[in-house]
Amino acid sequence: MSTDKPWVKNYPEGTPDQLEFDPKTLVTLLDDAESEYPESPAFANFGTSITTKEVEIKSKQFAAYLQKDLGLKKGDRIALMMPNLLQYPVVIFGALRAGLIVVNVNPLYTSRELKHQLKDSGAKVIMIFENSAHVLDAVFSELEIEHVIVTKIGDFLGFPKGLFMNIAVKYLKKMVPSYTFPRVIKFKDTLTRLFAIHKRDNRIFQRSHAVAWQCD
Repeated sequence: MSTDKPWVKNYPEGTPDQLEFDPKTLVTLLDDAESEYPESPAFANFGTSITTKEVEIKSKQFAAYLQKDLGLKKGDRIALMMPNLLQYPVVIFGALRAGLIVVNVNPLYTSRELKHQLKDSGAKVIMIFENSAHVLDAVFSELEIEHVIVTKIGDFLGFPKGLFMNIAVKYLKKMVPSYTFPRVIKFKDTLTRLFAIHKRDNRIFQRSHAVAWQCD
């Protein structure tokens, strides 16, 4: 027993004082789970769930958007100001896939608190829950945020449930104060890049095979 670890003497018999394991990233753990349990529910919210396969696909789409459309590089910071919605794990894993540093922001922050954290973190992008967007709007001109991505409560709840939730929250309960930004990116619009790439690659594949068939 090492003298600089006196607590080891209280371990149950046979318990090692040092654990050895293969280091894995969170993204690797997600990919492993997708390979082994692709159709298993990974997260659930408001009676709706998404599988590990869906999280993998959507997080890759989001990562592609961050890199290709927004031009973010490894080490750039993205702020997340949102509650526990189904979008949250997708955005977390997508940001990590893109090599970004995630800055979690309390969705109940005041404008003053939000301004301090965003300035201190150096975030270039913020993904924000629509209900909290007015908090950012109040101090946006004082920040160096380059892109604002807004998500709604029903974005991942499917149709018609998601639509009804969005209408109820915004127009019936009036829980979405007005806000204005120079440019707002809808979260759902960030999940189309890989789909478009796959369609393009599939067309190229089909054309190449058609040409090969004609040559034969």
